[in-house]
Amino acid sequence: MASSPLRDFVERHPRLLVLTGAGCSTGSGIPDYRDREGQWKRAEPLRYQAFVGDALARQRYWARSLIGWPRLKAAQPNGAHRALAELERRGGLSLLLTQNVDGLHQAAGSQRVLDLHGRIDAVRCLACTHRQSRQQLQAELLALNPDWAALDAATAPDGDADLDGLDFSSFRVPPCPDCGALLKPYVVFFGENLPVARVEAALRALAAADALLVLGSSLMVYSGYRYAQAAAEQGKPIAAVNLGLTRADPLLSLKLEADCADALSWLLPGG
Repeated sequence: MASSPLRDFVERHPRLLVLTGAGCSTGSGIPDYRDREGQWKRAEPLRYQAFVGDALARQRYWARSLIGWPRLKAAQPNGAHRALAELERRGGLSLLLTQNVDGLHQAAGSQRVLDLHGRIDAVRCLACTHRQSRQQLQAELLALNPDWAALDAATAPDGDADLDGLDFSSFRVPPCPDCGALLKPYVVFFGENLPVARVEAALRALAAADALLVLGSSLMVYSGYRYAQAAAEQGKPIAAVNLGLTRADPLLSLKLEADCADALSWLLPGG
């Protein structure tokens, strides 16, 4: 099997903290957010403050999600997810820290996964402890809004769909069945703070790792960039595979502009 700079990096650092972003899931048909320059490809995602403070913004969010969720639910792991599960099986991965909310790393067999931004397949109440599956909420949304199910729109990132130009004021959003308060996807929205325990767990894993490997993330959002920054401060080497600019480019000891699945194909049979 031919050597490569990335393979050499991985084999020199057997206690890797791997940080993945949207570029790891594009091969599964889930669009990403940013272009090669790290700029938004579309309007910035809905912010937390708008979701909790604006009923029409919530109606628009859930209407778009009604169309987009089934497509995300049907997504399957690609070669990048399978390669990282194999790397874990070989003992070369201390933690897989993902910015993605799609659950595809777990679906591929990875077990040492920390979902930095949460999981889109769960919903929680903002006032009480009630949680339910996103699929259960989908059934409720469809029952309340049967006429919306026939609409179509382009797939957008993270279970969203580009459903615009409509009057969303008639869209019905079910409240929490336990207390009647707002239900929200169990993900961290823009403008919302990450859970402190989750951040600290990832920093502890980084402290115990001997290198950081970034896959498919521009690191433009500080929630991911902080780990590259911390690795650099600790004198740990950082490699990145990303199609375009990353915020951490000046900190990298290795940078590959490549598709994640292609770059990791050597970990899979026939690679």
